[in-house]
Amino acid sequence: MNTPTLETERLILRKFTREDFPALFAIYSDEEVNTYLPWYPLKSIDEAAAFFEERYAPDYAQPTGYRYAICLNSDNIPIGYIHVSTQDHHDLGYGLRKEFWHQGIVSEAGKAVVQRVKKDGLPYITATHDVNNPRSGSVMKALGMRYQYTYEELWQPKNFLVTFRMYQLNFDGNDTFVYKKYWDMYANHFIETLS
Repeated sequence: MNTPTLETERLILRKFTREDFPALFAIYSDEEVNTYLPWYPLKSIDEAAAFFEERYAPDYAQPTGYRYAICLNSDNIPIGYIHVSTQDHHDLGYGLRKEFWHQGIVSEAGKAVVQRVKKDGLPYITATHDVNNPRSGSVMKALGMRYQYTYEELWQPKNFLVTFRMYQLNFDGNDTFVYKKYWDMYANHFIETLS
């Protein structure tokens, strides 16, 4: 089943629909929310519609996928998003409207998604965060992910140098496996000693 709906104590995780464009716009138009993301804030509902067609609709057409709207179960209106890529990096990504920050919502959503991808047989997930955004790293740790390495990337389309930390969680029992694609791709890479 493609992107099955998941429920937690406070949340409904479901597909975005075309009825969600105002909510999608509210999430992706906020400059602060989108500071550490690889796109510019959306400027209109029309841009939100185009973003949905470009980023969400193709995934929803695939046989399996993990691209969720994060909704409070009280009203089922999207306040954020969380996804795991089906490409080889199995990258976990998330974002949340800032009025809902610091309530453990992304960690709660993440635990449900992690359980789902593990059950479906994904061997591992990865996630990266800008070193200037340590709270995102806290979410990764809360999900049981472990720091692996750091690398520098000239980030597009914003065209500035970002230092990323890469975290990983393996599900297949092979705890020594590290996804090395970013390490191999970017010349400036290193392992930090994190407390």
